[in-house]
Amino acid sequence: MLTRRHIRVKVMQCIYALTQSKDDSLEKQEKFLNVSIENMYTLYLLMLSLLVEVHARATDQLQRSSKRYLDTDADGYPDKDKFIKNGLLKQLAENKRLKETFSDRKLQNWYLNEEYVKLVYNAILESELYDAYMHSKTQTYEEDKQLIVALFREVIAPNEKIYEYFEDDKLTWVDDLPIVNTFLLKRLKKVKENESESFFLPKLLKDQEDLVFAQKLLTKTLLKNAEWEKEIEGKTPNWDKDRIADMDGILLKMAICELLNFPSIPEKVTINEFLEIAKEYSTPKSSIFINGILDKLVKEYKTEGKLNKMGRGLL
Repeated sequence: MLTRRHIRVKVMQCIYALTQSKDDSLEKQEKFLNVSIENMYTLYLLMLSLLVEVHARATDQLQRSSKRYLDTDADGYPDKDKFIKNGLLKQLAENKRLKETFSDRKLQNWYLNEEYVKLVYNAILESELYDAYMHSKTQTYEEDKQLIVALFREVIAPNEKIYEYFEDDKLTWVDDLPIVNTFLLKRLKKVKENESESFFLPKLLKDQEDLVFAQKLLTKTLLKNAEWEKEIEGKTPNWDKDRIADMDGILLKMAICELLNFPSIPEKVTINEFLEIAKEYSTPKSSIFINGILDKLVKEYKTEGKLNKMGRGLL
């Protein structure tokens, strides 16, 4: 689920939090990193459970309306039960492993905040996607999946109230939400009708090496902070560490640390990754500034024989 770029962003968040809090406890930052990575999986599960709760609310609303014997908007559709019979939604709602995971992790966010489920459900009912789907007289798994993919992309993921809820809950989720939504959207697109229950419970990290990479990048960047600052000195005219944006300084130090301490990662990969992160998380000119310094440093390191790269590299 998490790529190396996501991991670099997580490390960056930890270092930034340290610089803002003035807390130099390495142990606390390592714990913060591990919790932040794990919380990202929790966010993924919450977005997934939101779909389950939407299906539950749709089922409940339909049952309530049928008992009232009153005309509703649903009466104008060929099959007013069509949405709750949606193949993908039922697949999620009936997934025993998902239910167990939600229960084990005590994910009661939507139970305790039902207004957000109602808000999303109403937004779905008001969408043209839902109206067109309900007016269609055919129902296949592929059509059902296409609806949920479209609703997630155009109605659920961009919902500002959901964004604000997650922002208030955990600060790091502001950066995590686009990553999680993109991953979940890809998962929804790939799922098949006969998919195993474990499909929606992927591993957070590809393997243990990713966690080792995260921890090593964090500790070596922090423990050798003074050394990395010296590496930057003189590489740009009128260099003054107080005038460099905090985020630029962090990304530069992380990049230098990675260049010198991870021989299996090609320098081109390191530079490209941090330039992309800078474009998203720092100032408009940051990537140009960072690229200029790293380019000078790589040439210098090669001349001095400091870049001992080997292997095909890890992305």
